[in-house]
Amino acid sequence: MSSNSLEGRLALVTGASRGIGYEVSKRLASEGAHVIALARTLGGLEELDDEIKAAGGQCTIAQMDLGDHDRIDALGASLYERFGKLDILVGNAGMLGELTPVGHISPKVWDRVISINLTANYRLIRSLGPLLQQSDAGRAIFVSSAAVEEQNPFWALYTASKAGLEAMVMAYAKEMSKSNIKANIIHPGRVWTAMQAKAYPGIKPDDLPKPSEITDIFVKLASTDLEVTGEIFQATLTE
Repeated sequence: MSSNSLEGRLALVTGASRGIGYEVSKRLASEGAHVIALARTLGGLEELDDEIKAAGGQCTIAQMDLGDHDRIDALGASLYERFGKLDILVGNAGMLGELTPVGHISPKVWDRVISINLTANYRLIRSLGPLLQQSDAGRAIFVSSAAVEEQNPFWALYTASKAGLEAMVMAYAKEMSKSNIKANIIHPGRVWTAMQAKAYPGIKPDDLPKPSEITDIFVKLASTDLEVTGEIFQATLTE
């Protein structure tokens, strides 16, 4: 249930055209935030925009491939000119890549997954971090995975990209410890998304929680009264 706990906050969500990013965007908007939704798929963004505005919320969409790091750099300047700050950053966009032995991973696929799962988030912090510092309560939330802890065979590429993300976010949280910024990580668990369907082809939608069922933790970590930073939170008990 919405409580308007994020009334007047400005939130940017990556990977917002489907899955977790789509539902988190809707939830943040329902709590009163103006959501800036980023994704590669324009159709999904337009559907999101329609849903949020039909419910009385505020949304701005931007079609962007996070592999285009120069555009991420330009994003910070654009947001500064229009809004002057950013309150909430949700680094959700990610890709699975190939489930294959390390020696069989295509260099092209390796570079793409590292670019989206790790480097793009570094560029987001670099570009948008100064805007979070302009907020009275900047919140940076990054979506990782329990794959980092499990280190299963054939998952090396995805695991390495998320392990790098976690190490970077933990360092960033410590660097910002005396500021108004709180940076944390979410392990969403196994929820029904296109990525889960690709990783586990035999799974059915009814076998897993829906992305809409795990949005509470995002609201908690986006709240202005949050005290913790540099922590990993579990969104569900199903991994």
